[in-house]
Amino acid sequence: MGSVWSLEEAQQRCAAWRAAGKRVVFTNGHFDILHLGHVDYLQRAKALGDILIVGLNSDASTRLLKGPARPIVPEQERAAVLAALACVDGVVIFDAPTAEELVRRLRPDIYVKGGDWSPDQGRWPPEARAVQEYGGQVQFLPYLPNHSTTRLIQTILERYGRGTE
Repeated sequence: MGSVWSLEEAQQRCAAWRAAGKRVVFTNGHFDILHLGHVDYLQRAKALGDILIVGLNSDASTRLLKGPARPIVPEQERAAVLAALACVDGVVIFDAPTAEELVRRLRPDIYVKGGDWSPDQGRWPPEARAVQEYGGQVQFLPYLPNHSTTRLIQTILERYGRGTE
């Protein structure tokens, strides 16, 4: 089970792990309303290396990117839930719209992004540039079909959003 770290603490840990020969994997996202798709993705990301660090968009950056109704779950709660997963070694909350600076500072061996990002689809994550600058790897993992936060929110609204019980 992981912990929620400051950027400085995560940097120190990453440096120590790399010095010990461990492969550090990093991914980032909002992880609002954690669901099976998230857990599956995080488990597969962890399987690519020894350590998995998750960069978590803060409430402010989530609102900026997803709109004023998001996040549903506050950042400290989202971070605690992510850190409680066996596959997650640590969580770092960040305020920027992208995790580029976080990637530059942590220098993971492998940067992982979900299937909605793909050079084949013309979508290249901005963090990938930073990873390539220092010689790291970028991996894309397909999402578990029919599992997304947006779909979950739509289901809740359809079933309960109109005041029905």
